[in-house]
Amino acid sequence: MNQPQKSGNDPIVEFTDVGVTKLSPAGTSMVILDQISFTARQGEITGIIGASGSGKSTLIRLCNRLDDPSAGTIKLNGQNIATIDPLVLRRKVAMVLQKPFMFEGTLLENLQRPFLFRKLAPPSAESLEIARVLDLVQLPAEMLKRDARSLSGGEQQRVNLARALVNHPEVLLLDEPTSALDRPSTARLASTLNTICHSEHLAIMVVTHDLYLAEHIVNHLIYLEEGRIMEQGVGTQMLAIPQTTAFSNFLAKPEREQKSSS
Repeated sequence: MNQPQKSGNDPIVEFTDVGVTKLSPAGTSMVILDQISFTARQGEITGIIGASGSGKSTLIRLCNRLDDPSAGTIKLNGQNIATIDPLVLRRKVAMVLQKPFMFEGTLLENLQRPFLFRKLAPPSAESLEIARVLDLVQLPAEMLKRDARSLSGGEQQRVNLARALVNHPEVLLLDEPTSALDRPSTARLASTLNTICHSEHLAIMVVTHDLYLAEHIVNHLIYLEEGRIMEQGVGTQMLAIPQTTAFSNFLAKPEREQKSSS
């Protein structure tokens, strides 16, 4: 499998001193994220790792306003996302959830859903658009007539990806994409994500507990602990030679302790 390489491309997502504070059930203030600053670039994959409760999933949900920050700014191509209509933003910043969700119907009907939501004519099975996304996620056209809910977990994850890509997003968000996959399926997904990132020139941000996935796809890696960035840098370098005690300790934990999402 090809190792990820730094591309030096333009920044597309910029976090500056972003914080999230929420009230606990007892009414006390809880800091979920604190002074988060980083940049995600086109043609690169940014990985976000950390223990359960570190704020990983909250961070990625901020990117398309499924959550809003309490402090700081988040920009997409230089524009504060707070000024972008959420429906417009979510076409530009697509989210692929942890558990694949299939609508009732065929694989093709699942790929047509985003167009129907926007009251647009959906592409046909023979269209270039459907062929493009099937090629990107490495699914054969013969599967278009299959019942989407009958597909394997790995196949459903690929359909999820294809459905997100059909809108031509600029940013792709993935939350624990390998949590339900075995190692061969994870390896195939890693190869697919690298292909998508570079061929579509996307900025991909992925929350993962899977250090194998991080090692094979991530360009820029962010390690979160208790809502703060403890270390960030080139993914392969960080994993090989951690610079902080916090990250060293995290890498030393058994994988089973890292699998819970936050």
